[in-house]
Amino acid sequence: MSAAFRLAWRRAAAAGLILVLASPAALGAAQESVADGGAAAPWWIWPPILFVFCFVLGVVAVLAGVGGGVLYVPLVGGFFPFHIDFVRGAGLMVALAGALAAGPGLLRRNLASLRLAMPVALVASTCAIFGAMLGLYLSALDPLLVQACLGFTITGIGVLLLLSKNTEKPVVSKQDAMSLAFGLSGAYFDVGMRERVEWKTHRTLLGLALFIVIGVLAGMFGLGAGWANVPVLNLVMGAPIKVSVATSKFLLSITDTSAAWIYMNRGCVIPLIAVPSIVGLMLGSLVGVRLLSVVKPRLIRRMVILVLFFAGLRAIDRGLSLGLLG
Repeated sequence: MSAAFRLAWRRAAAAGLILVLASPAALGAAQESVADGGAAAPWWIWPPILFVFCFVLGVVAVLAGVGGGVLYVPLVGGFFPFHIDFVRGAGLMVALAGALAAGPGLLRRNLASLRLAMPVALVASTCAIFGAMLGLYLSALDPLLVQACLGFTITGIGVLLLLSKNTEKPVVSKQDAMSLAFGLSGAYFDVGMRERVEWKTHRTLLGLALFIVIGVLAGMFGLGAGWANVPVLNLVMGAPIKVSVATSKFLLSITDTSAAWIYMNRGCVIPLIAVPSIVGLMLGSLVGVRLLSVVKPRLIRRMVILVLFFAGLRAIDRGLSLGLLG
């Protein structure tokens, strides 16, 4: 890591710390959140703990090939004394920060397809706004209901990650009329294989219908939707896995922005939680990229799936007040 890059990170962290200390409203909201959770610890102990936790989370997310947002919300919501609305708001900002950092480079390399992302983003971002409003409405009625729904969703994501088998280059024999009208095709140069790969999509209407559900879930629970974007783009619509992953990353910068504005407008994004989470996850991601060549991703991925199952079951347990997992 260059000296200039390290200096930039230090300045970002310092600016975040100043923002936290200079925001009495945010601190008051966070203290109320901690008090609701029954924690006796002072408020200032949670940002460094959250930073370290998110740093490790960033490393694990890269090694497992999943977005940090899908791990952040269930784990922080389940094991930290923050109100679930604050966690969901910060989760959207975490996913958004990673997407904004990666998006321009993916577009320059022609891996992320703007033509493929735009119609999908229109559907998903609109539904994400509706999902965010629905999630906040349900949380106002009964936060435990949101916890239970989140638990079922996270458990379903674990099942999806366990069963889904991505296809490197799906065979698309013929484009449908909607795909032709939107121009959902392209080409990129595969550096590893040293070949030009041309691709096209099909089953566009089904894919857009699934993105309605993805958008609602992403907005409702503050989850980065990469866990669902990639299987739909790859397995349903027939885009190559590299195009699916890159387009999904770029897509998050649009979808999560729409939902994040709703949470910000309601005061659910506070620096005390969001700043250490974003800085920790992004620094951890840098370390994870360097460890990727020496660690077996398959083993890490299985561990992450187990963690998702545990976090999902814990959220269900808390939401339904069963008291089985503490």
